[in-house]
Amino acid sequence: MMRAELGLIKKIESLQSAYIAQATNDGGDIENFEANRRDLLDLTPVNELLPEFVHRFRKLEQFWPYIKKKFPTYAERREFIWEGFRRALEYAEGRRSSPGDLPVELGLATLDSVHIHDLWAKALQRRTDDPEGAITTARTLLESVCKLILDEAGEDYADDADLPKLYGGVAKRLNLAPSQHTEQVFKQVLGGCHSVVEGIGAVRNKLSDAHGKGKKPIKPAPRHAELVVNLAGAMAVFLAATWTQARGNTV
Repeated sequence: MMRAELGLIKKIESLQSAYIAQATNDGGDIENFEANRRDLLDLTPVNELLPEFVHRFRKLEQFWPYIKKKFPTYAERREFIWEGFRRALEYAEGRRSSPGDLPVELGLATLDSVHIHDLWAKALQRRTDDPEGAITTARTLLESVCKLILDEAGEDYADDADLPKLYGGVAKRLNLAPSQHTEQVFKQVLGGCHSVVEGIGAVRNKLSDAHGKGKKPIKPAPRHAELVVNLAGAMAVFLAATWTQARGNTV
């Protein structure tokens, strides 16, 4: 790990420790709190990964009434703060190896679903060491995004609906079906999106860990998993952004 990365990790951990010290009255080191907070907020994209309370409270004294009211026990407060800093620490430790990882995570945050957030994190974790599992999780992620949108839109779907059918329902609801457009370029692009979704479903059936294997199983390499995960992430964010806009227009 490079020295710059170690310095970034140290700053994040120091800021995290200061919030924990304030939340638990443990008398921890808070000497560099203001400098670390200022440096991290000035650093893109780390500032986007810091917990909301870092942006909200400039002084530790301001944080105390908030955390005291939010959680009654020290253990709950520690867990909350640790989870709040997790994304920033993962970034600093280099766990997000693809340039698209962060935009996808931020895009999926608009859906306000812990389940979908956890699926994306799991897909990233499995990409290198468990390509088959990553491919399975990528498809599950996209299925979950489709179901969440259909649920919020009040649209029915069969319990056993596969990914292409779920996506078809979402595409129709969001005016993303090629047949809903007359401009050829849009029909082409949206048709490509449909092909990507069908491909994710097909590759999952062939290469993931979701089904049994024969005598000569085809095993995906990490690069295959990264492609599938990135495609699923991109499609999930596109659907999330389109649904967020459509939902806003109906409010």
